[in-house]
This record gives sequence, C-alpha cells and structure tokens, in this order.
Amino acid sequence: MPSDQPNFLFIQADQMAGPAMPFSGNRTVKAPAMSRLADEGVVFDNCYCNLPMCGPSRASMHAGQLPFSIQMYDNASEFHAAIPTFAHYLRLLGYRAELCGKMHFVGADQMHGYEKRHTTEIYPANFAWTVDWSKGREFRPTNLTMAPVIESGPCIRTLQMDYDDEVAHHGMQAIYDLARKRDGRPWLLTVSFTQPHSPFVISQECWDRYDHDEIESPAVPEIPLEAKDHLSRNLHYCQGRHEYTVTEDHKRNARHGYYGMISFIDDKVAMLRATLEKCGLADNTVIILTADHGEMMGERGMWYKQHFFEWACRVPLVVHAPKRFKPARVGQNVSLIDLMPTMLDLAKGDAFCDYVGGEIDGNSLAPALNGDPAALNDIAVSEFAADGSTGPSRMVKIGAWKYMYLEGIDELLYDVANDPNELNNQVDNPVHAERLAELRRTAFDRWDPDRLRVEIREDQERRLLVHKSTGGAPTWVNIVRLDDNERYIRNAGAADTKAMARLPYVPPAKPDQIS
Repeated sequence: MPSDQPNFLFIQADQMAGPAMPFSGNRTVKAPAMSRLADEGVVFDNCYCNLPMCGPSRASMHAGQLPFSIQMYDNASEFHAAIPTFAHYLRLLGYRAELCGKMHFVGADQMHGYEKRHTTEIYPANFAWTVDWSKGREFRPTNLTMAPVIESGPCIRTLQMDYDDEVAHHGMQAIYDLARKRDGRPWLLTVSFTQPHSPFVISQECWDRYDHDEIESPAVPEIPLEAKDHLSRNLHYCQGRHEYTVTEDHKRNARHGYYGMISFIDDKVAMLRATLEKCGLADNTVIILTADHGEMMGERGMWYKQHFFEWACRVPLVVHAPKRFKPARVGQNVSLIDLMPTMLDLAKGDAFCDYVGGEIDGNSLAPALNGDPAALNDIAVSEFAADGSTGPSRMVKIGAWKYMYLEGIDELLYDVANDPNELNNQVDNPVHAERLAELRRTAFDRWDPDRLRVEIREDQERRLLVHKSTGGAPTWVNIVRLDDNERYIRNAGAADTKAMARLPYVPPAKPDQIS
C-alpha cells in the first residue's frame, strides 16, 4: 500500500488547451499516454489558468495566490523570492524538490524552493518582454504576430524539440537517481515542457501521425472586427492580424503542427511513466498533468492565449494515483492555484494549514479526489494585464456561467454549458440580472481596477527603465552547462531565434508574405 506521504511527479506542458485533449472530447488529437492517465485518474473538466500567459500563470500556481496579488502581470514580471511556493512547503515536510524544464522565472531567485534544477530555461530571465501600456494596443515586444502561424509545418528539428528532449532525458534520469536514494524521503519532481507552444512546427514523424485532410477547421470562424470585444480587438492589432494574410491552408497547417506537438509531448509522458514503473515507484507517486494556459488555435480567428475564452484559459488537469483515488470526472470549476493546497493536503501538511490558509487564494482539491466534488467551491478566477492588454481585466466562472470584465470597456457573460463556443453574450439579458450581479460581486471583491491600472503602469515603467538603460541586464537565466547563457532564447527576438533554430532553415514570415 502507498505510504502516507506520496511522491509527486508534476508534469506541465506549455500552451496545451483543455479543449484540445482527447479525454475532453477532441476526436482528432492522438495522445494515448495522457488519455491512459485520464482513464485511470481523476479528471477536472473545468480547470482554468489564473492568467493566460506563461510566467504569471506558473508563478501564481507555485504560490497558490492570484497573479496580481503577487505583482505578476506579464512575462517579464519579477517573481519575488520572499513568496513561498509549494516547493518550500513540501521541503518543510521532509520532501526533496527538483525541477526539470521551463518555469519562466524572472528574478534573482531561479529556484523558488526547488533544491535542484536539472536544465536551463528556454526563455529570457530578464525584463526584455515587459509590456508597455503607453504604446497602445499595437505594442509587440515578443513573437506574437501571425508569422509563427504562417510558418507552421513539418521539419527535421526545432529549438523546442531540442529543449523538450533535454527536459525528458533529465526528468527520467532524475527518477532513476531518486529511486537510488536510501533515506526514505518523499520527493517532488516537476518536469515542464515548452511544447505545444508556437511556432507550430514538429518532426515529420509526429506530423505523419495525422491525415492532413482530417484536421478539422476552427469551430467558430473569424469574428468581424466591429463585433469583437475590446480585448479581442486589442489582440487583433497587437498580433498584427491586420498586417498578415492567414489562409485556410495556414490554419490547417497550424492545427496539424499543434496536434503533432501534443503527440510529441505525449511520448515524453509515456517515457516518464514507464521510468516510474520500472523503478518500482509508480504505486506511491501521484502524477499531476496540466498546462500553464491554452491556445486559441484559430477559434474566432484568434491565436495564442491572452484571453478568457475556453481555448485560451481552460487547461487539462489530471491527478493520477489509482492506489489512492478511484477514476472520476469532476465538473466543478477549479484553477491552478488550487494545486498548492492540494499537494500539501496529500502530503499530510496539517501543521502548516493555519499559516498557508492565511497566505493563499487556492483551495484543496482533496475532497474531490476522495469522492466528494460537491465540497469544492466551484469558482475559478483569472486575471490579465499582459501582451495585448491596455488595462487590467478579470474573469470569474461560477458553475456554468463565465463573466469577463475587459479593461472597463466591455463585459461578457456566457452560459458555457449551453453555449460552449461563447457566442451569445448575456450581459444585457434581464433574465440573468441576478446571476450577473453575483459574478460581478465576486469579480470585484478586493479587486480595484483603477488602483491596479496605476500600480501596474508604474511597475512597467520601472522595469522598462532598467532594461533600456542596461541593454538587458540584469539577466538571471539558470546556468547548468557552461554555455547556457547563450543557448535557446535569451535577449533576442523570439520569432527570429526560433526560425533560425529550425532545420531546415525557413526565413521568418513577413507582413503580407504568404508561405
């Protein structure tokens, strides 16, 4: 039988949307290893990220706190060292804590409670990607144009494949090394991949797992510009969609590449699980599978993340421990900040409950894992102030109803159960006035958008000044190998770097260039 303190194998993908998963109804994606975890585990069908952007999502998840409460606004926000994470707490409970792969930590602390990191980062660990609201909606500090969509297709090799192979190798080796330990200490091993993040380029072998003619088109076509909500219009211009021609072939290639990348990650999940089983660790290891945020994948004519629609904000979450929990589907709303108290609950962290309870915003999922999903509060909250924004936004989902406050300009209200494509905004429907009032109360509870607008803008100005004056210093990228400060993406434009790292080389797509 499992011991009281389980090991944790925490697997995170990047930009892997909940609606893209076969165990969430997608009939095209081939991911047998993840589907097996879902069949044998507890699947949370309505799990949401707390900010649909890499860095803030991962930091808030580790802290168990909503992003704005820890000053995480965009991919160049500093994750402050004084904020405890689930790695810190688990170490207090006697755990080892190790990390392989991407976390997008910005700041002097590149560990955040982990005692060992096996790999470097793939992205910059400085202020290079700070959002600048003074530039308006067309400011583009990163690679978020339509070029990666247009460049989609098969290849021999990419930078992202290089990175994820490295992550998987070190993750499996870490399991072997942990299995050799003789002191009986439990462990947390986080293995975090960069795919299926854009650009949507994958090996010919993974590409060929799919029949190109069977790749479905987006369910919702392009929403006319005049009918878009405020944030969607911002993103239209921020991502340069008015500057590029994206054809139906581009869309199908992008979706094909994205699905192939999910299959690539699925292979890695299978390898990690096989290593656990080979080492005799499977029975006492809780596997947690999730992603940092989703990917719009052409739905509504939108790409990447940066919004609260289902494809961008809903993520897969599977907790796999058949010796502890019966297979189940949980329909209540949860979010990534719930993972910290869940792990502490499972690790028998009662001694820390009083302190942790005062610090965090998340709630333990242990009741649902133990067969009582009705005990969950059924609320998910997400925030946004990153690329494409011009002010703070917030989303609240209670039951089937999702409310979005978009920079004080637009409000959206959807019954996601009956309107899964989020096409019928009910915010002006008097039938739902009471429900709207409840969602608004929750959204604005201890959340002041006017104050936040000032605080976030001041924070941007400080970071932009530091970065501009130094040309990129300080940079805190985690160094494992001697040349890690020059590997992957450091202080350069991500789109050009990724295109150059693709084999064979493909020149970056330019505005109005159709490949």
